[in-house]
Amino acid sequence: MKKTLMILAAAAAAAVAGNVYVCEYEYQADLSIYVVEYEYQADISVYVVDYEYQGDGEDALWYFVDYEYQSDIDIYYVDYEYQADLCVFFVEYEYQAGWEDSSKWQNRLH
Repeated sequence: MKKTLMILAAAAAAAVAGNVYVCEYEYQADLSIYVVEYEYQADISVYVVDYEYQGDGEDALWYFVDYEYQSDIDIYYVDYEYQADLCVFFVEYEYQAGWEDSSKWQNRLH
């Protein structure tokens, strides 16, 4: 019973925010990220928000946290596109953020 409650609590916590932590090593990360130069190359266009509550429940709105325990998803930046699970383009305005095409990661980043 305790195990079930812990799993439900963890799932509920993961479903409410877009908090992102950048890992030091690839094996620590949930996702490997490659930052592309142009928007058309990306799987997702991401807008970095200023406050944690702004990323709640949104895949494309990221709030970067300082500690791993605060995050909903842990990422690692890779040097080459072929190493990445997801290609990301960072946008200047919130309205530009969103998925470019359907992806297996859609609705799973928050």
